[in-house]
Amino acid sequence: MQSLIDYGVALIIALQRFGSGTIPVMKFFSQLGTEEFFFLVLPLIFWSVDSALGIRIGLILVVSNFINFIGKVGMAGPRPYWASSHVQPLWPETSFGVPSGHAQHAMSVWGIIALYQKRTWVTVVCVFLILMIGFSRLVLGAHFPHDVLLGWLLGGILLWAYSRYWDVAVNWLAGKSFSQQVGISFLTAMVMVIIGMIVTGLRSGYQVPETWMTNALLSGIAPEPVDPSATFTSAGTFFGLAVGAAWTHFRGGYSADGPAWKRALRYGVGLIGVILFWQVLGAVFPRGDGALVYSLRFLRYTLVGWWVSGGAPWVFQHFNLATPASRISSI
Repeated sequence: MQSLIDYGVALIIALQRFGSGTIPVMKFFSQLGTEEFFFLVLPLIFWSVDSALGIRIGLILVVSNFINFIGKVGMAGPRPYWASSHVQPLWPETSFGVPSGHAQHAMSVWGIIALYQKRTWVTVVCVFLILMIGFSRLVLGAHFPHDVLLGWLLGGILLWAYSRYWDVAVNWLAGKSFSQQVGISFLTAMVMVIIGMIVTGLRSGYQVPETWMTNALLSGIAPEPVDPSATFTSAGTFFGLAVGAAWTHFRGGYSADGPAWKRALRYGVGLIGVILFWQVLGAVFPRGDGALVYSLRFLRYTLVGWWVSGGAPWVFQHFNLATPASRISSI
């Protein structure tokens, strides 16, 4: 492992030395893999472009985020600028480094878009974005090459699993009642919580090596690599998306079709709800550790997920800004 770290440090230093003029471009590509980006773009796709693609992206993203968190805590790998003070921390992070979440999410999300669209130019664009997002993490000093490669690998496995089992899972759930689907979704979310708490519990009391801590503090960021809150973020978002999607389905479905002005208005109105549940509640709810804090975090992200796939579509249909899919299919 040390040889991989030493090789990675040398490569990143070289990239940063010869690529200083590209830093803004690299930050742009890295931004395409952040939580903020996906929370703004996912609703746009679901509400105003293609709801079937939107729900696929949403669910694969939250599962990818959960798997990535488990991987990071389980492997406990450093960030490059933790391992060497010669690496510039151009994108400081507090979590462990391996596997790269940006690379994994890019492979999962942009990969599912390419598989869904099945158009050559879309595939080319998606592959380009996957590569550039991963490469940007090296230049910015946020990840080692093996972090990125493992992220791509995990994202590819998840992408394969979705392409192989999505229709099977949907057909199985179609035979369940709404209450049964809610129960299945909640049970799945609780399994995610239990697994996350077990993994973080095994890392309880972990001490970041002194060298890593010293180098990280030079960037002004104190590492906090074992944070259970990410588990509740993923589990809550998954539960909310799943329940909202089930509720929408039993009400006749949702279509993102319509004139451009309705699509734009839907996005604007819906985004207000996302901000209220995501940012406003985040500012009101207490922060820190403990059962209450984690429960409220689960609730907050459940509301965000439910709003995207259930609450907002209901509002749009109520005010005649959208039409149930069942009505369109009967025309």
